[in-house]
Amino acid sequence: MKIYSVSDEEFKPYGKVLTGYDTAGLLKALEEKTPLPDGVEYVMSEAALEYTDIFGALQNNAYGGMPIQIGYCNGHNTKLNCLEYHRDSELNIGSTDFILLLAKADDIVDGKLDTAKVKAFRAARGQVVQVYETTLHYAPCSAKKGDGFKVTIVLPKGTNGSVPKLNALNDEDKWMTACNKWLLAHAESAEAKDGAYVGLTGENIDIAADI
Repeated sequence: MKIYSVSDEEFKPYGKVLTGYDTAGLLKALEEKTPLPDGVEYVMSEAALEYTDIFGALQNNAYGGMPIQIGYCNGHNTKLNCLEYHRDSELNIGSTDFILLLAKADDIVDGKLDTAKVKAFRAARGQVVQVYETTLHYAPCSAKKGDGFKVTIVLPKGTNGSVPKLNALNDEDKWMTACNKWLLAHAESAEAKDGAYVGLTGENIDIAADI
């Protein structure tokens, strides 16, 4: 699978790299205060990251004053497994290089997305990578064989918390697995086995041979 850079033209439909932010303190906290598991661990809100100097700039500049949370997604991974989206952009900032597997919301047809539409993008350590609301994404992937990743995840406060109580008004409502989180799973994924909506068709992409 071809792996583009988030600095390439191909990334423009999916997001952009934000400039002007001092990420040094955030990266130090991410490196020193968060674990690197063998699998993948996501924590939606981590005090050690939220108490860094960059918090105010991310909340006020990047999100226009909306309340935010800063968490992390760390570990080792090379597979797609699922794609999710939110009703807002997400920021990813890694203390390591990492790779994102992305698709576009308008590629969902009748509740299904062909994984042949997925593209891979490499982000460098310290880049503030904005992933648009219309971009489907999931856990980062390792950028080098055998290496792990540590990636800060910035989202509006409450995202990925408990799923709201609601009466499903349409099929999309049935894809919701958490607050502000709509998920399409591949049939081979653990999420599908746990009951998540199976919305990905085609190969469950694995980039292990491409890194």
